[in-house]
Amino acid sequence: MINIRRLRAVAWAVLAAFLSCAAAAQAQESRLPAAVATALKEAAIPLAAVAVQVQEVGAHAPRLTVNAAQPMNPASVMKLVTTFAALDLLGPAYTWKTEARIDAPVADGVLAGDLYLKGGGDPKLTFEQFWLLLRQLRAQGIREIAGDLVLDRSLFEPPAADEAAFDDQPLRPYNVAPDALLVSFKTMRLALVPNAATKTIGLTAEPLPANLDIVNLLRLSNNGCGDWKSRLRADVTRHSDRFRLALTGSYAVSCGQKNWNLGVMPHAAYDFGVFVQLWRELGGEIRGGVRDGGAPSTARLVAAIESPSLAEIVRDINKFSNNVMARQLYLTLAAESGRRPARAADADAAIRAWLDAKGLRFPELVIENGSGLSRRERISADSLARLLQAIWKSPLMPEVIASLPLAAVDGTMKKRFNGNGASGQMHLKTGTLEDAKTVAGYVLDRRGHRQAVVFLINHANAQAGQAAQDALLQWVYEGGTP
Repeated sequence: MINIRRLRAVAWAVLAAFLSCAAAAQAQESRLPAAVATALKEAAIPLAAVAVQVQEVGAHAPRLTVNAAQPMNPASVMKLVTTFAALDLLGPAYTWKTEARIDAPVADGVLAGDLYLKGGGDPKLTFEQFWLLLRQLRAQGIREIAGDLVLDRSLFEPPAADEAAFDDQPLRPYNVAPDALLVSFKTMRLALVPNAATKTIGLTAEPLPANLDIVNLLRLSNNGCGDWKSRLRADVTRHSDRFRLALTGSYAVSCGQKNWNLGVMPHAAYDFGVFVQLWRELGGEIRGGVRDGGAPSTARLVAAIESPSLAEIVRDINKFSNNVMARQLYLTLAAESGRRPARAADADAAIRAWLDAKGLRFPELVIENGSGLSRRERISADSLARLLQAIWKSPLMPEVIASLPLAAVDGTMKKRFNGNGASGQMHLKTGTLEDAKTVAGYVLDRRGHRQAVVFLINHANAQAGQAAQDALLQWVYEGGTP
């Protein structure tokens, strides 16, 4: 028999709980500045999909908090955790080294054996730096290599997931996987030059790996430029030891010259192709091919190149949100903790041990690769706010803050707050994924007080949430109160 009184009691309890949740949501919404709440409504982003915390540096309690304990995907804001941990654990003067060794005699300019390149995980072994390394070899009198180019990439364990795993866009530079011998970010810069007179599109590539053929099938159009990359397609195929890059689609005359960056070829093949390109330009030749392996203990050092300091690397990572550099740094933390070959799980353990040692408890923290290019990574606004407070108290504070994009000046904040009183008054790390729009950092308000600000959005309409974030940042700068 149905107990009517009991059903009524349950119904009233459910209604009370619903009203309580609604009241709580309304109370939180009422604490948001009106302009922020309005912008969120216009973007169709519910309050449950955002997390906010604002707190003056050094203050004991936040000025504004909304859903601050809720685990959220921080996108590239996760780089704050990775870069601060690295600066503290490794020191701002830390550098990476790339070495060249030989174990055979050199006679009349001919190396009668293999050349060994040992990768040290350098996040910024650029095309120009790689050229300098090879130039040292030529200065040693080596002109011809009779053996193979042997790549020692053993410092890092290859990632389990392929470069298409994140969004099925394997050629996009942000998807390049880390590697102990990361040359020129494993990326090519294609310069597209339309010629209306000949109705053709000129093409130059830098670098141009010697084992890559480019087939330019691009068509010239008279359309508006707009989202020009969406009308282009690049396909890479392999034929024995050579690769073929086919470019198709249309490119508008009105676009003028633009650069198209692509992450092409596997790491070892790319390294070999760029090596051969530069080696030939320097007047050298190589008879053999490429393979992975380590140098014998008897091999002697003949050339080495050192990276910029970690403080400089961190500026590149945070200002331009460079994912592969962040992932290189993340694995370096594992390698320096004694784990070799370094794995992502070892880097995770190193960062958690560091957080514990600093008294920072982030129980909700999930780190996959340290860059924020992840569907899995999670952290709360409260934890990020406490991290910002710890940064401010740290002797490394100047290095961290100098690495953050400056509003209306540089990096990912260059085009925000232009012509505004807040220009140059905000150091902020931004993050963007398809369903995440995030920002965290510091705002120097009109009163001269430094405020730590975190605003995370996780929602299908996240990209429309920038107006709400800008409204909050403006409100903080103006010194508003909830």
